[in-house]
Amino acid sequence: MDKVVLAYSGGLDTSIIIPWLKENYGYEVIAFCADVGQGDELDPVREKALRSGASKVYIEDLTEEFLTDYVFPVLKAGAIYEKKYLLGTSFARPLMAKKMVEIAEQEGAIAVCHGATGKGNDQVRFELGVKAFNPSLKIIAPWREWNIKSREDAIDYANAHGIEVPVSKEKIYSRDRNIWHISHEGGDLEDPANEAKNEMYMLTVPPEDAPDVPAYVEITFEQGIPIAIDGKEMGPVALLTELNRLGGANGVGIVSLVENRLVGMKSRGVYETPGGTILYTAHEELERLTLDRRTLQFKEQMAVKYAELVYDGNWFTKLKAAMDAFVDETQKNVTGKVKVKLYKGSCTAVASVSPYSLYLEDLATFSADDIYSHKDAEGFINLFGLPLKVQALLNKKLAGGK
Repeated sequence: MDKVVLAYSGGLDTSIIIPWLKENYGYEVIAFCADVGQGDELDPVREKALRSGASKVYIEDLTEEFLTDYVFPVLKAGAIYEKKYLLGTSFARPLMAKKMVEIAEQEGAIAVCHGATGKGNDQVRFELGVKAFNPSLKIIAPWREWNIKSREDAIDYANAHGIEVPVSKEKIYSRDRNIWHISHEGGDLEDPANEAKNEMYMLTVPPEDAPDVPAYVEITFEQGIPIAIDGKEMGPVALLTELNRLGGANGVGIVSLVENRLVGMKSRGVYETPGGTILYTAHEELERLTLDRRTLQFKEQMAVKYAELVYDGNWFTKLKAAMDAFVDETQKNVTGKVKVKLYKGSCTAVASVSPYSLYLEDLATFSADDIYSHKDAEGFINLFGLPLKVQALLNKKLAGGK
C-alpha cells in the first residue's frame, strides 16, 4: 500500500482528511504533527489521529528550532506584513513542510498532504516548501478536490464518520496557534463590521480588563537576539513564554486586520501576539539607538519586501538568503537593553542603553560642547540647499524673460 504523510493538527480539516484519503486514494496515512508551542492542544493528537485511521503518528517538538531559525530572523529583519501582522502562521509553515518531507523520505511515502484551503495562503507555503526539498513528491490538497464546500459541510462529514472535532456550527472559528501567536478567522469575523468578541481571546485579556497600573519589563539583546528578561538569561522558549504571560496579562498584542492574501482576495483575521509585540517594540527601539540613519532607513524599506517574501511562502529562496545576510550585518551592534512599559494594551519602549549607542549626549545637548560648532551649520545648509537656490534663480530668470 502506498503511503502519504499528512500535516496533521487535530483540527477540523486535517481530522476528516485521514478517512477521506483512505476512501479516495487507498493510501496508508501517516500523520505528522509539528509541535511549535501549541500548548495543551497536542495532548489528544496521537490518540485522535489513530482513531481517525492513521497507521502511525509522528509528533516532533520543533519549538526551539522554530524560534531560533524562523522567528528570530524575521524579528531581526523587523518584518511586519501590511504594518500589522507579525507573520505568526507564515513562518511556521516552511519548517513544517521541511520536516514533512524528511518524514516522507524516511517512510518511503510517495505523497504528502496538507489541509490548507484553496482560498488561503498556507497551500502556497506548504507546497513551495515541499518543492524546495523534494519536488518528486506528489502533493495532495483535499480542499481543491473534494465536494466539501464549507466548514459546516466539514462538520457534517466529521459527524458522519464519528470523528470528534474541536469546533461546532456555533463555535466555528478557524484558529492557528503556536508559541508566537494565535490567529482567529471565520464565523462573525468574516464581516469586518463586527468587532471581535472578548470571549474569543485565548492568550490575552481584553485591554479594558488589564491592570490599572503599568508593568515594566527589560529585554536584553545580543546582536539582535533576545537573551534575557530583567537581567535573567533565558533560552528562547522560556523567554517567549514569560513575555507571552506578561503581555497577555496586560492586554498587549491584539490586532484586527483586513489583509491582502496572496491568492488575490482580502480576508479578515484577529491575531494575538503578546510576547512578539513586546520583542518587536524593544528591538526597534534598540536599532534606533545603534544604527545610523541610512542603514536604518534602508532596512525599514527592505523589511516590507522581506515580510512579503515570508508571507508568500518564499522562505527557501536565494533572495531571502541574501536579505538575511544583509540583516545579519546590520545586527552586529544591536546589543543592549530596552525597558518596555505595558499598560492596558499599549506597549511602549521607555528607555534603552547599549555599548554601541550612536547617541552622544555631548553632541545632542543644547549646552556648550567642544564637538559641534554651530557656525558649521551655515556652510552645510548652503550646500544642502544649493539645488533649491539654483532652481529659484532659474525660475526668476524665466519669469523675467516673459
